[in-house]
Amino acid sequence: MTTIRLHNTKTRKKEVFAPLDPTNVRMYVCGPTVYDRAHLGNARPVLVFDVLFRLLRHVYGENSVTYARNFTDVDDKINDTARSRKEAGAAGTLEELITERTNETIAWYHADMDALGALRPTMEPRATEWIGAMKDMIADLIDRGHAYEKEGHVLFRVRSYADYGALSGRSVDDMIAGARVEVAPFKEDPMDFVLWKPSDDETPGWDSPWGRGRPGWHIECSAMSYELLGESFDIHGGGNDLQFPHHENEIAQSKCAHPHGDFARVWMHNEMLQVEGKKMSKSLGNFFTVRDLLDKGVPGEVIRFVMLSTHYGKPMDWTEKKRQEAEATLRKWYAQAERALDNSDPHPGVVAAISDDLNTASAITELHVLSKSDDVVSLRASLRFLGFLDKGVPDWAKGADLGWLADRLLDLRAKAMETKDFSALDAFKTALTEAGVEVRMSKTGVELAPAAGFDPTKLEALK
Repeated sequence: MTTIRLHNTKTRKKEVFAPLDPTNVRMYVCGPTVYDRAHLGNARPVLVFDVLFRLLRHVYGENSVTYARNFTDVDDKINDTARSRKEAGAAGTLEELITERTNETIAWYHADMDALGALRPTMEPRATEWIGAMKDMIADLIDRGHAYEKEGHVLFRVRSYADYGALSGRSVDDMIAGARVEVAPFKEDPMDFVLWKPSDDETPGWDSPWGRGRPGWHIECSAMSYELLGESFDIHGGGNDLQFPHHENEIAQSKCAHPHGDFARVWMHNEMLQVEGKKMSKSLGNFFTVRDLLDKGVPGEVIRFVMLSTHYGKPMDWTEKKRQEAEATLRKWYAQAERALDNSDPHPGVVAAISDDLNTASAITELHVLSKSDDVVSLRASLRFLGFLDKGVPDWAKGADLGWLADRLLDLRAKAMETKDFSALDAFKTALTEAGVEVRMSKTGVELAPAAGFDPTKLEALK
C-alpha cells in the first residue's frame, strides 16, 4: 500500500499517516461562513483538502473515507447582512431573510467550488442543524467545571485546560499580551471565550438552560465533528489563519468534553494567498471572488492548476502570468489526453509526489515529463487523479486540432527551401504566434501547441 506522509502542525514534523481505521478514514475541514461569495483565498483550502480527499480515496478506497466540511450558517456577519437587506426594504422577517441569504450563499459556494473541480465532501453539516448537540456539549463542559454561565453568556475557562496553546506553540500569558481579546465584565479571565450568547427577539436564537440565544463559533465545529466522526478522528484541516484562536479553542473544548479521546490526531494548515505579490484586500483593488474570475472567462481548471502549482505549506501568489501559462499548459495536455482511453491508473511518480505531504508542485513537474514523452495514457489518468478531467475535456480546451496547420507549415517550408523565398513561411509563422500558437520546427517535423492567449477564432482566416 502507498505510504502517505503528512506534515502535522501539532508535532511540527512530517509523519507517516496511519489511520485509526483503514476502512473508515475520517477528515474534518472548517468550511465557510455563508454570508457572501467565496473569495479566491477561500478556494485554497477547498482545493488542498480536495487533493487529500482524492489521495485517501485512491489509497483506501472510495467508500472508506469520510470527509466532513461544515457550513457556518449562524453568525453575526450573516445577521448583519440580512439586517441590511431588511433595512433596504426586503420583504420578510429577519430570520426569514437570514435563511434566504444562507441558502443562496451555499448554492453559490457549491457552484463555484464545483467549477474548480472540487469533489463534494461526504458530509456538509450546517451549524443550525446541530444546535442540540452544541447545547449538550456546553452543558457537559459546565458540569465538568470547564465552563461557566454569566449574564446570559456561557464561557469556556481557558486555564482549566492545561495544554491550551500547544497547537500554536504559545502560552496563555503570551497570547493575552499579543492578541486582541474581547474585554467583557462577565469574563473571569481575558482569554475565556464564548460558548453561548444571548439573542434579542429579532435575532435568530434557540431556547436553552441559559436563556434564548445562539452558539459561539468555536463550539460549532467541536460538536459537529464529534457527532459525525467521533471523539477521535484522523485529520483536521483549514487555513493557517484558523490555527489560533479557532483550532486552539476547538481542541480545548473537545479534549475537556471527551478527555479519553484524541480529537484530531493530525492537524494540517494551508498558507495564505497573495495577488501579484501583495496581500489580497479591497483597499488595494486586488480583491476578487472565484465567481469574478469565472465570469471573466478564466476556466475553473486554470484556477485549480495555478493553486496546485505551489505547495500548500507555502504562500501562493496568483498572477496574470501564471494564469496564462496554466491555460496554455492545460490546452496542450488536454489535446494529448484526448488521444488516450480513460481506463488507466495514475502514474506512480504523480502518486508518490502527492503522497509526500501533498506535493502538488512536484506532481505537476511529473505531468510535464509525461507530456514531453507523449505518454498520453499516464498523462490522462494522472490529470484525473488531480481533479482535471472528472467530466472529460472541457469545451474551452477543444478546437485545438492544429494538425492541418502543421501540414501547411511543412508545405510552406518545402517550397521555401526550393525557392529560397521564406517570406510566406515567416508570415504564416507570425500569424500562428499572434493567434497564440507555439511553433517548434526542426529538421524532422513541426510541433504546434496552444500557448498563452490562444484564440482559435484567429485561425479561421488562415484556412
